[in-house]
Amino acid sequence: MREYELKYGCNPDQKPARIFMRKDGELPIEILNGRPGYINFLDALNSWQLVRELRKTLNLSSAASFKHVSPAGAALGLPLSDDERKLFFVDENLNINSSPLACAYARARGTDRLSSFGDWIALSDECDAITAEYIKHEVSDGIIAPSYTPEALEILKSKRKGNYAVVRIDSDYEPERLETRDVFGITFEQSRSSEAVIESERFNEAVTRVKDIPEDARRDLILALITLKYTQSNSVCATKNGQTLGVGAGQQSRLHCVKLACDKADLRILRENPKVLGLEFDSKMGRPERDNMINVMLTEENNLLSEAERHEWLANNSGVSLGSDAFFPFPDNIERAHRSGVKYVAQPGGSIRDDLVVECCNKYGIAMVMTGHRLFHH
Repeated sequence: MREYELKYGCNPDQKPARIFMRKDGELPIEILNGRPGYINFLDALNSWQLVRELRKTLNLSSAASFKHVSPAGAALGLPLSDDERKLFFVDENLNINSSPLACAYARARGTDRLSSFGDWIALSDECDAITAEYIKHEVSDGIIAPSYTPEALEILKSKRKGNYAVVRIDSDYEPERLETRDVFGITFEQSRSSEAVIESERFNEAVTRVKDIPEDARRDLILALITLKYTQSNSVCATKNGQTLGVGAGQQSRLHCVKLACDKADLRILRENPKVLGLEFDSKMGRPERDNMINVMLTEENNLLSEAERHEWLANNSGVSLGSDAFFPFPDNIERAHRSGVKYVAQPGGSIRDDLVVECCNKYGIAMVMTGHRLFHH
């Protein structure tokens, strides 16, 4: 297939619309079910690049949950604890730890479940039945993966009254080095972003007084930076235990990126509190309704946790990693990050105030690396 006609573009008035190859050749994707739209394919191709790069770099199954061309969450296929199973609404009869891919998606979806409502899913590996069964119970628009087992495909086809979008992508496909796009009738051209930026020597050398970055924190910094490569800029990402805790995307101010990512991370950590995990819901209540109720109870004035309980619970959170797609212009970014338990930071560096940012990290015992590589994505 060389092109797919689409119902419309970003909005219903934008017709005609299609995806196609500019030069001779077949599209590297195949629609197995449903009718994906223009924005669906933007999400699909961005999210696929993210999980593909995570897979190549960390050699772990990876998953992403995308909304409006930015990740609501991304994660690696690490086993789930009993509390994490409750946190991510995993059915007690589902043997989810037998599938690293299912664990990866449960973690990715669990970053910001409110934002993931109606998401596009990307999987780094063949979708198995366990992963499909977990996805079956989540509100989602579609999925992209390199392949699907027959059982998994049948489960996914049953979603949305048979209209769930399922896309297969050729895992061997490599685009040309130069990429182009048209804006207002004018064509832009640039070289594709390198996939090797994470492995630079500078990534292994902390510029702060604290030099030690444990292997799991290094992994989490890599997860954060690769996630940011496919997030609308400006962007900042908080990670821990192989999963994103909060993504601050598309903000004009770097500080607002940090605040958004850290506020989301705080909310995500509060959801681990025993009072939240111990909540009992009506069996007829769907997962989205549960998510909305939990968020209200954690954010409204008459909430589930007192201010003292919130403060105590968040104060015990530490070991968070934070990545930024561009330099921090002022130390106030680190001040805010510190309040959310950030202990490891990766950013490009290059600000005239880098020394002040380093000084602030030293003040709180934070280890920071400056990669020298900006990761803007527009």
